[in-house]
Parts: sequence; C-alpha cells; structure tokens
Amino acid sequence: MEYIRFFATVDNEDVALVGGKNASLGEMYQHLAHLGVSVPNGFSTTRDAYTLLLSQNNLSGRIESIIGELDVEDVTRLQSCGKAVRELILSEGLPAELEIEIIKAYTRLSDEYGEKEIDVAVRSSATAEDLPDASFAGQQESYLNIRGAHSLLLHIKRCFSSLFTDRAISYRHSRGFDHRKVALCVGVQKMVRSDLSCSGVMFTLDTQSGNDNVIMINGVFGLGENIVGGRVNPDEFYVFKPTLKEDKTAIIKRLLGSKEMKMIYDEKSKTLNVSTTSDERARFTLSDDQIETLAHHALAIEEHYGVPMDIEWAMDGDNRNIYIVQARPETVHSRRLTSKRANIIEKYRLLEDTSKRTRLLTGRAIGEKIGVGVVKVIRDLSEASRFEAGQVLVTDITDPDWEPLMKKASAVVTSKGGRTCHAAIVAREIGVTAIVGTSKAMELLQDGMEVTVCCAEGEEGHVYEGRVDFKLESIDLKDLEEPKTKLLMNVGNPEKALALALIPNQGVGLARMEFIINNHIKAHPMALYDMYQGRFVKDSEQIGQLMQGFSDPKAFFIDELSAGIGMIAAAFYPNPVIVRTSDFKSNEYKHMPGGEAYEKDEENPMIGFRGASRYYSEAYKEAFKWECEALKKVRDDMGLTNVKLMLPFVRTPDEGRRVIAIMNEMGLIQGKNDLEIYAMCEIPSNVIFADEFLKVFDGYSIGSNDLTQLTLGVDRDSTLVAHIFDERNEAVKRMLKMAIDACKKAGKYIGICGQAPSDYPEITEFLVENGIDSISLNPDSVLKMRQVVVEIEKHL
Repeated sequence: MEYIRFFATVDNEDVALVGGKNASLGEMYQHLAHLGVSVPNGFSTTRDAYTLLLSQNNLSGRIESIIGELDVEDVTRLQSCGKAVRELILSEGLPAELEIEIIKAYTRLSDEYGEKEIDVAVRSSATAEDLPDASFAGQQESYLNIRGAHSLLLHIKRCFSSLFTDRAISYRHSRGFDHRKVALCVGVQKMVRSDLSCSGVMFTLDTQSGNDNVIMINGVFGLGENIVGGRVNPDEFYVFKPTLKEDKTAIIKRLLGSKEMKMIYDEKSKTLNVSTTSDERARFTLSDDQIETLAHHALAIEEHYGVPMDIEWAMDGDNRNIYIVQARPETVHSRRLTSKRANIIEKYRLLEDTSKRTRLLTGRAIGEKIGVGVVKVIRDLSEASRFEAGQVLVTDITDPDWEPLMKKASAVVTSKGGRTCHAAIVAREIGVTAIVGTSKAMELLQDGMEVTVCCAEGEEGHVYEGRVDFKLESIDLKDLEEPKTKLLMNVGNPEKALALALIPNQGVGLARMEFIINNHIKAHPMALYDMYQGRFVKDSEQIGQLMQGFSDPKAFFIDELSAGIGMIAAAFYPNPVIVRTSDFKSNEYKHMPGGEAYEKDEENPMIGFRGASRYYSEAYKEAFKWECEALKKVRDDMGLTNVKLMLPFVRTPDEGRRVIAIMNEMGLIQGKNDLEIYAMCEIPSNVIFADEFLKVFDGYSIGSNDLTQLTLGVDRDSTLVAHIFDERNEAVKRMLKMAIDACKKAGKYIGICGQAPSDYPEITEFLVENGIDSISLNPDSVLKMRQVVVEIEKHL
C-alpha cells in the first residue's frame, strides 16, 4: 500500500491514484518548469489512503446505509443525509499508519523550504474530477494557511468528509458517477503568500462565448478564495492569443473591478476578510507585463494539455513571483464542441423594445440565454424547501452548495460574484441563465415579482420587470451555403464581439468608434485633452472618476479606445474590420461630461460640424490625433493589421487629403503595412464626384441612411417627413448604382454598411445584381440574408 505521493512522482496518468487536481499539479511540476511555469511543491494522499480510512469500523457500509437510496431532488433529505455522513467520517480518527506517513511528508516539505512548520494549502482532489466533461469545481472543500502537523491532520480529515457535501452528492448523481467508485485524495501544497499581493483565475477561452482565441484573466488582492467564491467583483483582462504568440502587445481589454475586500492572514495565521483601501480599489491588480506573463503561462499549459484550461494563479508578496496553483480542463464549451450539436448555433433574441421596459438590475451575464419566472428570494440554504421549480432564484451569493436549487431555477440572480466564480462555472455547466454581481438583487427583487432575466445582450445581463417575449433560433451551420458576395457585420459594442464572431461572417464592415467613446470613455475627448494639458475643465471631478486605474487622461483615452477597437479586431481576426473614425454630431458630444465647453448649438447637426471637417478643425484636431494614436497602437503594437480605416462625412476630396495628411503625421500611412483608408459614401458629392474622391481613398462604403436623407432632402430625425424616407426610392437606387459603377471602373473596393440591406431583401438583391463587393449587415440579419444572397446569385 502506498499512502503518499509527492508531485514529482505523479502526472496525468495518475488521476485514479491521487485525483485529478493532484495529478495535474504533478504534471505541471514535472513538465512545464522549463517553460517558466512555477508550481509550488507538495504531496498528495492516495486512493489507498482513502480506502484504508473507509475500511475502519465498516465505515463504507455505514455510509452506504445512509445515502444508498437517496433522492437528490429532495433537498431537505439531501441536506440531512449529507450532514450525517460528514459527521460520521469526522467522528473517526485517521488510521495510525496514515498519520505517520502524512507527518513524514509534511516534515520533508517543511525542510525543503527551510522552515520548521511550513504553511500549506490543503485541497480535496477526487479521482473523478477535473475531467474534460465534468469539472467538479468546488464540490469538495479546500483550506488555506494550515500550519503544524496537528492542524494538517484535522483538515485532511475534513477534506475526506467533504466528498459528501450536499453539492458533491448531487453533482455526482446528476453526472452518473457512482459515489462508491469515487475516492477522495488530499493535496498538501506550499502556500503562496498572495495575502500580501494578489491572485486569481484564468481561462484559455472566453467563458461567455467559447471563443478560444483569447485568454481571460481575473484578479483580486489577497488570497484567491474570494474570487472563486464569488464574494468580490474582480479585475478582468483579455489577451489575444495569435498576437501574444508573435510577442505583440496582446492585451485587448482591461476592466477595473470593485474589489471591495481581500482575504489575508490574521495574527493567528488563520484567514479573514478585510476591506481594501481606496487606492487598491482604484488600481488594477496586475501590470501589463504581469498580465502577459500569466497569459504566456496559460498558453504553455493549454498547449501541453491540448484542451482549453481553467487555471488558478497566485502572486507571492515576498518574492513577487507568479505561481500556478491549479489547472483543470475547461468543461462547458469543450463538452459542447465534442457533442452532436457542435454545428448548431442557438441564439436567444428579445422580441420587444426593452427601452420601454423597466430595467430593474444589471450585472454580469453568465451564458447567453433568457429566463422568465417568479422571484423567490432565498437568504441561505436553510430556506431551500421554500423554493419551487421554475422560479427565479435570488440570493446574495451562490456557491456550489446551491447547485440542487440552481438546477430547478428558471434563472439565478445574485448580488455578488464574478464570471469565474464557482457559481458561474456551475451555472454554465447545468445550463441555467444567471446574472451575478448585481449589487442590489436582495434589495430590489421581491418574492412574487415576475421578471425576465436576459443574458442575450452582451456581457451585461439585465433583469426586466414582467415577462418580455423572446425567441430561440437554432441554425445548423452544415446547411449553410457560402455566397460569392462577402457578408460582413456591423459591430459597435466590443463586449458582444467575441460572441458575434461565431456567426458565419467575412469580417466587420462597420465598427463604430463613437460607440466605444460613448460607452467606455464617457467623456468629451477635448475635455480629456485639456485636462492632460493641465487646464481647468468643467466636470473634471466626474471625469476623474471615469479614469480610475489609468495614469493620466491621454493614457485613459488611448488605452480604452485601442482596447475596444482591439477587442473587435481580435474577435474577427484575420478577417477585415473596417473601423469608422468618430462620427458624433455636436449635440451628441455636448451631452458628454465636459462637452458643453466645446460644442456650439447647431440648427441642423446632421449636416453640421461632423466627420472630416471636425478632424482638421483646431476645435477637435488634437483629439483626432489621439484617435490616430489609438488606431496605430491597434495595428502596430497589437499586430491587428486586419483593421482598415474609414472616414465619415467627407464633403470634398480636399477634406480627405487634409485628414489623411494628419493621419500620416501620426504614423497611419496609407498603403504601409497594408493600411487601406476608405470614405463613407453618404453625401451626393461622394457619388457625383466619385472619380476624384477615389484618387484619394482606397474605396467606398456606402452609408445608405445619410445618402437617402441627403438625396431626398429629408431630415430623418423629423417625424413630419419620416414617411418620405425610403432607401428603395428610385433616386436613391440610382445613386447606389452610380457609386458601385464608379468604384468598379476605378478598380477600388465598394461595400455598404447602412441599414437598408438589413431591412429590405429587395435592396440586397439590387446591390448583388449590380456587383457590390460586400454587404455589412446587422448581426441579427446576417444568417437570414445569407440565404437570400445565395438564391440571388444562383439566378445571375
């Protein structure tokens, strides 16, 4: 019998001997150190040790008598049986020969690190966990900062008993694992002093969409239990794998979390939560260099295992080294990719305009589904019997103990938690709609309220009052034919990009920069510029709050803008992404913080100070240069050369030349590194004088909304003449044909990114018949119009 194995003597072939978690730690400890992946040393009890424990006093038979015929759907009975088994195991002493082996191993580990009694993490590791199709995440217990032989033995016994937590019993039953055939092993590993620094979780794919071109990293100050337990809203970072491999600046997203508390050691070397300082809440846990170091570790681990991975990391506050403390295969998206439905795209879509609905709460969306039901607030598991199937489960925080209730819920809403906490992982695994981290779920939602819980609108999940109609669409990708005309997508929101990129497409025909400025930067660009120059700016205090985590206004603007553009470009890489420079009108800019000082009232902003004329004006030129710096960072530093640029509302060829001269000055040189610069074809002069415009630009993308407005002389914001606005008007169609013909004659690119093709199949047919290169559609129209285009092309 062998009761103890050190990490240096186990690997992934030893899951049945030491459990999935310990086998994986041994695998990395032995095989990834040469790639810079550091794993703290430790040891594991074996399956033989667990078998020895169960052989005492017929322990296995007594356990079977308690849970042999258990109905796990009976939550009350599950709780009482689980408690009885755990108490039974805890009442038994560990076998003497096992205690001796554990103490010998602990002494050896302490000697290795030069301490009399080393501090260790004690983690459960089942022989059926961390498998590609079942994570068992958080089903058994873990204990941190355990010091001394007596305390170690006690906590190892507690780990053994945790094989029979309510959640673990339910989880095994739901996935077809016989509890009699699953053994519990215990990993004992040198603690990383992340209580003095930070820790977190990372996935080698986007947990929301399953897009595997990114690495998602979460971080909090202190020990990592707060992040996996969902008690803290963490910082979030995304890294793009293809450019990381090329040693480019690969960080495409930084999101500052609130990080309200951190877990540290107390004076007795136990653990406790304390509030973070205002400085800690206002800054990121990781520097860019540390983010990319972690990402390289994640990449090395994923490449070694050959599957997407779920990884826990910790930074030591004493030596500032980063360590990997766990790694397991990601289960949710990996399981789907190997299922019979791997080629099926399922999209939940709201059928109502939610702007007219009362939005009760916003939080982090888990998955992309929609759930409707009646609210039931459950404050703790003692109230579990009150919960009925089909209700919306509302609570402060969920952990894996709540899984039996979560399986019965139409949706789950919590006040706390992040997208990588155990609750989120379990919600994804069982396929329930969940929104976490809403802050006020317990205050604002009350028993009996009917609500719609929507995770189908991007990374933010929304809870709406009442029942909102929705539709589930399923499309089999194997049935789709490829059209000759390129079908692109209009994308404004970076947070939706990774999910939208999974829809069959050939790139992005319109990425709206002003959307990113409005939703991520949220301040007038010139106000930020003047703040950077040290000048007084109205609303500076409000703008300062927006800039938390950044060194200065310029860094804030350029980093946030480049990250937003980079996220879209990375999501659709290597397909082209056409980014339109900012196209706000003066009235839209004026309402942003700081905006009043920079914008004049205009009678008709739609044809006023916008587009190209704004860029070379002294009133905005410096801000446009910052836009150029952000674009250059995306293309040159991030390596996302699939980004093409487009200038809106260029009234004359000379305006185009003036703006391109500024872009050249800022390092965006037309033709260099395949940089193409297009113009929006949205003004009659663009069509009438196309031969001259196309000497300046590499092509056109038709903006059908403005082109229709200006061709027909209709203010599209006026309800009085709205009935005249129609892209199908023969005058508009003649303009479209003239633009296409001019680009064909000049050998230049011609596409369309306006609304018309998304709304009217007859316009799509007209464009295809006239030989347009590409059509950019709203995301919800892409698959429908794909089939329309294929049928049109068959008859040409």
